[in-house]
Amino acid sequence: MGKKILVVAEVRDGEFRNVSFEAVAAAKQISSDGEVVGLLLGEKVNQLGEAFIAFGADRVIAVENDKLAQYTPDGYTQVLQQVVESEDPDGIILGHTSIGKDVAPKLAARIGSGLVSDVVSVEVAGEEVLFTRPIYSGKAFEKVVVKDGLIFATIRPNNIPALEKDESRSGEVESVEVDVKDLQTMIKEVVKNTASGVDLSEASVIVSGGRGLKGAENFKILDELAEVLGGAVGASRGACDAEYCDYALQIGQTGKVVTPDLYIAVGISGAIQHVAGMSNSKVIVAINKDPEAEIFQIADYGIVGDLFDVVPKLTEEFKKVLV
Repeated sequence: MGKKILVVAEVRDGEFRNVSFEAVAAAKQISSDGEVVGLLLGEKVNQLGEAFIAFGADRVIAVENDKLAQYTPDGYTQVLQQVVESEDPDGIILGHTSIGKDVAPKLAARIGSGLVSDVVSVEVAGEEVLFTRPIYSGKAFEKVVVKDGLIFATIRPNNIPALEKDESRSGEVESVEVDVKDLQTMIKEVVKNTASGVDLSEASVIVSGGRGLKGAENFKILDELAEVLGGAVGASRGACDAEYCDYALQIGQTGKVVTPDLYIAVGISGAIQHVAGMSNSKVIVAINKDPEAEIFQIADYGIVGDLFDVVPKLTEEFKKVLV
């Protein structure tokens, strides 16, 4: 029997985050020919409904309210609870992003549901839905089956492939008014510390730097390589602690968890706290002058050498091929 699955989209600066489309793909697997209902929250999001349908949603609910222009925990939780109670879905899927990690547990508590977080794969066997998620900082994986109640999960970006965009898909886009009241949090201004360009958590290529860069000014060689590869720049906690870059770039157990197609670790020793945030990358390349560095233990390819010689040469060679 088909299931109704509600997918909460994430929109930033008027554009979908890729994980929204990945969440639709996961919902399609779970619904078993049921209905996938997309949910858009924010200002002027109605116009994005057609695009969400093109990526697989069967129907879209757009909740427009100026109090939803910026994410607030109480505002989003209020609206999500009202929509869930109105739609009565069999499941809810959203991205395991900073917003998803914050709002999903709050919503689960409000509606009395369990929650499977940080899912990296979905399998369906009959009526059972099997979620796989990493545990112990990525050293092991557990498989979780929801036996009763809502199928409620957050999915890690870059793990479940999105469906191909098909503009011939059709579906209803419904505008819904929801009362948002008694907000305890108001966002007056959003200050972005990260460099413009590719979103770190969704980048397919990440060039990440550690203490081996020896200074903030040397991160420019990573910027150049990342630009050529169409990727984003990240950092270890050591580099952030040393004030070489902003903490918004931190990857690791206490930073962002990423799973790009290609992860280039430059001047990073390979401490377990950092490895926890990037070990599931599809291909890992390590550049370090210390042949005994721990990072080489998990790398698919290793280059032993001075990063100040290696990285510029790599950049030049990639330019010849890609630019």
